[in-house]
Amino acid sequence: MSSTAERQGGSPGGHPRGLYFLAGTELWERFSFYGMQALLTLYMVKQLLLPEFAENVWGLAALRGMAEGMFGTLGNVGFASVIAGLYSGLVYFTPLLGGLIADQLLGAKRTVTIGVLLMSAGHLAMTFDQLFVVALVLLILGSGLLKGNISSQVGTLYPQDDASMRDRGFAIFSTGINIGAAAGPLVTGAVAAIWGWHAGFAVAAGLMLVALATYLAGQKHLPDTPPRRHADFQHPPLSKADGKVVLALIAVILLTMPAEITYPMVWTIGPIWVDSYVNLGFVPATWFGSMDSIGAIASAPLLVMFWASQARKRREPDSLGKMAIGTGLVGVAALGLAAGSFIFPAKDSVPLIWAIACYFLMGVGWMYYWPTTLSLVSGVAPRAVVATMVSGAFISPFIAHLAAGVIGINFKRMSPSAFWAMDGAIGLAGAVLLFALRPMLNRALGTDKRKDAPENAF
Repeated sequence: MSSTAERQGGSPGGHPRGLYFLAGTELWERFSFYGMQALLTLYMVKQLLLPEFAENVWGLAALRGMAEGMFGTLGNVGFASVIAGLYSGLVYFTPLLGGLIADQLLGAKRTVTIGVLLMSAGHLAMTFDQLFVVALVLLILGSGLLKGNISSQVGTLYPQDDASMRDRGFAIFSTGINIGAAAGPLVTGAVAAIWGWHAGFAVAAGLMLVALATYLAGQKHLPDTPPRRHADFQHPPLSKADGKVVLALIAVILLTMPAEITYPMVWTIGPIWVDSYVNLGFVPATWFGSMDSIGAIASAPLLVMFWASQARKRREPDSLGKMAIGTGLVGVAALGLAAGSFIFPAKDSVPLIWAIACYFLMGVGWMYYWPTTLSLVSGVAPRAVVATMVSGAFISPFIAHLAAGVIGINFKRMSPSAFWAMDGAIGLAGAVLLFALRPMLNRALGTDKRKDAPENAF
């Protein structure tokens, strides 16, 4: 491929053909990933951790011993929360290693292909109880090789000076992610409800093979990204001003941790709470793994129009303001779950629409804070370290998801209303911190000097 034009010919919207293969790959990968994650905690609590099953799982006794050595005796719900938190956290840590492997050893194409193969093997291993721990390891490693590298390939499809087209390309790519994240739990949850847990995991394995086929089919439309060597590029040293910006961005990344603790609780403890306390009727509890993603998809065009309207009136919040709002929204959503548990304390009594509304609000909050975080980091980081800083942003969900897994141990030690109130308080505390530190951080980042800065942004 010698030019972008050659990659665009005849493709919808004038975008490179490779974009649609990458978006399709990520759609099916997220479909399988979130489909499996929606089943994970309930599968552990309802089947895998029962004595007659647990004794046959390779490595599970050692893993439980390690967990109880750190946190004391754990019930099945507490142990399931630790595993889910560890899994979710490591999925966000290993992309840092995957990026190094692609950059220095294998190149993006081979690294992503190996990642998809490992994830396919991991999902397939989930269909066997005894391979549960092996399956999680394969999924963590595979996701690390795939997650960051496939996103970086989207950017390489466009010339550096074509920012507008590249932004729209990333929007298409992100739409594939959200569609997969929303649809996966619906399909695997329905299959698991009818044919059992392992059938649901088998569907996830099959979809990963579809992702692999999609990626391989698009190889000729993707740019070659051979591994780089240190001799091939040199960046000037960071200036003192650059160093201040980097430190301020690290603070911003750390300030996303309260939201990243509050939000993923709906993925780990949420399914257990829904299964026990929500009046589901015919709706499988596993379908709730889609509700926050559906909320994010539904709110995205409305938020774009809302922000555009605010911008015309010069009242659009700045990036840190949006992050604070989003963090507050996820806190409020968790408090909504607490209120539902308090008003309707009996089993199977929380109205379905109440729980759905809270999950939707979680998705709206995520749309406010996380894409904005990545946009801010990539936009103001010094060019010499922009890739490192964007990858470093995922350290926040890595640490926060580990913490969420530990906090989830308390679900069986507290009333549901008290647990969700605690979860909501973490999010609200994060929002207060962001609002309080926003002026200082904007000065450090230089974002208080934007020409388009709103007059009355909060």
